[in-house]
Amino acid sequence: MSYSVLHRFPGQQGEHLLITARNGGAEPCWVVDRPSVMLGDTSTVLPHAAKDAPGGGARLTIRPGGRVYSAVNLFTDAKTRTSAALSLGLRDGSGGTGPGTELEAFDGKGVPSEFTWSAADVMNWNTVKPYNF
Repeated sequence: MSYSVLHRFPGQQGEHLLITARNGGAEPCWVVDRPSVMLGDTSTVLPHAAKDAPGGGARLTIRPGGRVYSAVNLFTDAKTRTSAALSLGLRDGSGGTGPGTELEAFDGKGVPSEFTWSAADVMNWNTVKPYNF
C-alpha cells in the first residue's frame, strides 16, 4: 500500500485531509474500519467521526491499482496546533493498529501544506472520496 494526503480547503469551512491508499501490488488486499491517525507530534489517535456513515467493520477489497479514501476533519478554535505531518496506521478487524507510517500533507499543486486544528476526527475507509465536491 502507498498513501498520499491532500490538504483540502485550507482555512475554509469543510477543511480536511483527504487520505488516499493505493494498492501497488499484484494481488488484491483489503482494509477495514478507518485508519488510526495521529496529527503532528501528538500521541493521541483521532476518534471516529460522529457524522460518518456506519459500516466501518466491513472489509473493502482493493484490487491491484485500486484506491480507497478516508478523511481527517479539522476543527479550530482559539487554541490550535499546526503541522504538515501525520502518522497513519491500519487497523485490523478487532480494532488493533498495525505498523504506522509517517506522511506529509500536500496542497493541490503538490506543495507541502501546513494544517491547523484544535480538534479532529477521522472517517471510515470508502471506495469514493469523502466530500467529493
